[in-house]
Amino acid sequence: MWKKSLCLLIPCVLIAYYCYAPIPHEIEQHWELMMIWSFMRIQMHIAPLLEMLGFGPFPLLEILVVPPISDENVTVTDNLFNNVSVRVFVPKQKSSTPRRAVFYIHGGGWVTGSAAWGPYDELGRWMVERLDAVVVSTDYRLSPQYHFPTQFEDVYDALRWFLRKKVLAEYGVDPSRICIAGDSAGGNLVAAVNQKLLNDPEIKIKVKIQSLIYPVLQALDMDLPSHRENIHMVIVEKEHLVEFWSRYFTSDKALLEAMVANQHTPVESSHLFKFVNWSTLLPERFKKGHVYTTPIHGPSELAKKYPGFLDVRASPLLANDSILRRLPLTHILTCQYDVVRDDGLMYLSRLRAAGVRVVHEHVEDGFHGILSFGSSLINFRAGKREVNKYLKWLKENL
Repeated sequence: MWKKSLCLLIPCVLIAYYCYAPIPHEIEQHWELMMIWSFMRIQMHIAPLLEMLGFGPFPLLEILVVPPISDENVTVTDNLFNNVSVRVFVPKQKSSTPRRAVFYIHGGGWVTGSAAWGPYDELGRWMVERLDAVVVSTDYRLSPQYHFPTQFEDVYDALRWFLRKKVLAEYGVDPSRICIAGDSAGGNLVAAVNQKLLNDPEIKIKVKIQSLIYPVLQALDMDLPSHRENIHMVIVEKEHLVEFWSRYFTSDKALLEAMVANQHTPVESSHLFKFVNWSTLLPERFKKGHVYTTPIHGPSELAKKYPGFLDVRASPLLANDSILRRLPLTHILTCQYDVVRDDGLMYLSRLRAAGVRVVHEHVEDGFHGILSFGSSLINFRAGKREVNKYLKWLKENL
C-alpha cells in the first residue's frame, strides 16, 4: 500500500513544484501563466543536461521559430547586415514619402532568443501595419558559445550598416524618424549601442527615440529591492537573472558564485556604485522600507579575468552624465512584478537628472516579458493591452 502511495505522491509533488508560482492576485490569467511558467522551469532544469549532450541552451524553444512569410501587407525577408542575421519587414503599399523605421533587438538573457521567434515576428508585422514603418529585427550570437562583447558588437555592426544613407534610401526610410527598441537583454543592448553612437564619427544619423522595454542595465549590485521582492517571480527568477549575467561574461562558475553572493566588484571599482545606488536613485514608493547595504567587495582577480561586468557597454547605468545628457527621447517600460524593475527605474532617474526627456510607463500588473505574452501564440490579455498602448505611443511620437 505504501508503495502505491509513494508512487502517487512523487508525481504530485513534482507537478506542484513545477506548476506552482507565487503569482500576485493583481495579475490575471493565473492558470495560463502557471502552465507557461512550468514549461519554462522544466527548460531551465534540463538545460545543463542538454548542453552536456551537445545541444544549445533551451533547444525546446526552437518550436517558437517561424519562417519569413510575406503576406498582402508586408514583405518579410531574412538578410545579413554586415554579416549579422536580421529579419526585415517592409510595407507592401507604396509610399510617396520616406517612412519611419524601428530597429528592434530581441531579449533572452543573451543566451536564447531570435528575431525569428513567433512573438518577435508578429511584433514586427504589427509595427508595419500600425506604424507604416520599416522594421529591422536583429539577431546576435549567443552565450555560452560567445561571450561579451560579441553580442554588443553584432548588434552595433548591424545597426551601423542600417544607418548608412545608402541603406536607408534603399528601404525608403526617413533618417530623422528612427527608433532603436528592444526588450530585456535587448533593452540593455539598446541603451549600450545608443551611448556608443554618440561618439562614433562615422555615424551622422541622429536616432529620434530609444525604447527600453523592461531593460536589465547593471551587473554591479545583485541586491536591489526588485531582486528581493521578485526573487521567485514568474518568467525570470533572481537566480536566473544572475546566471544570465554571469554566462554573458564567462562560463567560469567562480564569477557566478561571486555574483550570487553579491561579492564580485573589486574595491578599486567601488566608485562605480554611485551610479547604481538604489537608495538615492529609486523613487520612494519603490524603496518600501528596504535598507540599503553596500555590496561587499570581491577579489580583484575576477575583475581582471572578466572585466566585462564593469564595462559600460554591458552595464549602461555606469555611463557618466556627460554621455547621458546627449541621448535622444527615451521611452522606458517597467513592470511591478519584475526582478529587473529597478534597473529601468534607476536609469529613468539618471536620465531625467541629466536633462533627457523620458517617457515612463510602469505596468502595475505587469511581469517580465509581458509584451511577448500579447502575441497570438500566447494571447495574454494584459500583454495585448500593453502591446496596443506601446504601438500607439510609437505611432504618435516617431
